[in-house]
Amino acid sequence: MTRESDPRARLREFARLRRVRDRIDREYAQPLDVEVLARSVNMSAGHLSRQFRLAYGESPYAYLMTRRIERAMALLQRGDLSVTQICFEVGCSSLGTFSTRFTELVGMPPSAYRTQSTGMTAGIPPCMAKQVTRPIRNREAKNTKGHLQ
Repeated sequence: MTRESDPRARLREFARLRRVRDRIDREYAQPLDVEVLARSVNMSAGHLSRQFRLAYGESPYAYLMTRRIERAMALLQRGDLSVTQICFEVGCSSLGTFSTRFTELVGMPPSAYRTQSTGMTAGIPPCMAKQVTRPIRNREAKNTKGHLQ
């Protein structure tokens, strides 16, 4: 019987992937890379990346950036920090990379999101507001500038 066909081995591997995902959720603002994450669950970086993508539909890095952008969206709505402060608060070390990824996921730059989101969730229960404002993964955000089709 091969490892892939053993249900217990598959469950153990999925549990390790879940531990990685949980760690990303908890420590999104910390410097994390695939090598460190893989080492923490006794996997190679390549194997972790492949299996994580199969299980969750995106790479560990993309998942980490989505968590960071979700937190940034909440901080932008709050309005008491600059975009640069928020960039560093959520664990990004480059304002350019942060702005680019934010725009890819949300469909507009962070400063435009701050302006547009003011009052956007007023009167909506927090559990629903989180769902409504969740960033879209894998470059699926609609282009707000219009484009040729």
